[in-house]
Amino acid sequence: MDETKTSGKNSVPSGIPTKAYTIRFEPMGVEFVVDPAKVPYGSHGEPGSILDIALAAGVELDHACGGFCSCSTCHVIVREGESACPEPSDEELDELDSAPGLTTHSRLGCQCIPDGTADLVVEIPEWNRNRTREND
Repeated sequence: MDETKTSGKNSVPSGIPTKAYTIRFEPMGVEFVVDPAKVPYGSHGEPGSILDIALAAGVELDHACGGFCSCSTCHVIVREGESACPEPSDEELDELDSAPGLTTHSRLGCQCIPDGTADLVVEIPEWNRNRTREND
């Protein structure tokens, strides 16, 4: 399936980065440079998804369903760079409806695949941070 996202005069294939870009995960302040030659990183969610990138960066992001768009535990908020993300599918929107703290910038980490046209700042909501792994 060759979906394209149009931005101004340019059409870019959705989910296929052509140059390196950075994702900063907040509030941890972890920055990760996404190298398009190394995408996908893992097997959680869609290849090259925010979930895959977070886990590759060492950022814990809950994903109870294993990244199959069957829950809302990988809910994130794209604070900057949202233009680099494709529109959410109906399936993703349906799952997001059950996410606590839903905003107009909310996405499921397992489904959102940045295309590399902009750097991103992604917030992991407080309710989704695994406090048992944090040092007191």
